[in-house]
Amino acid sequence: QLQLVESGGGLVQPGGSLRLSCAASGFTLDYYSIGWFRQAPGKEREGVMCISSRLGTTNYADSLKGRFTISSDNAKNTVYLQMNSLKPEDTAVYYCAASYGSCPREAVMYEYDYWGQGTQVTVSS
Repeated sequence: QLQLVESGGGLVQPGGSLRLSCAASGFTLDYYSIGWFRQAPGKEREGVMCISSRLGTTNYADSLKGRFTISSDNAKNTVYLQMNSLKPEDTAVYYCAASYGSCPREAVMYEYDYWGQGTQVTVSS
């Protein structure tokens, strides 16, 4: 059974950092790329970035470059999203999703086959 489980969310003050984890089971990251998405209250889900172990990373939100970094540990079948200098506008539910093959060029949800349940990130003082 293919499954993705996010963890690492929580409450953090502005300027703080969090590292989200996306643990995959039932499939290997060698053949799937993993994307991170987020959905703020009242807004549409938006793509953050994606990583393919063979082909590198794809940024879906240029505004996040420099603050967010995606990485993977294939031995642990886990992908991470390191988030630094967090802002209140980063508050959202963060989801990871798996797409067979390379990262989709666009952050289109239907390009992703499997989704995690999401983890809440709240940036507030």
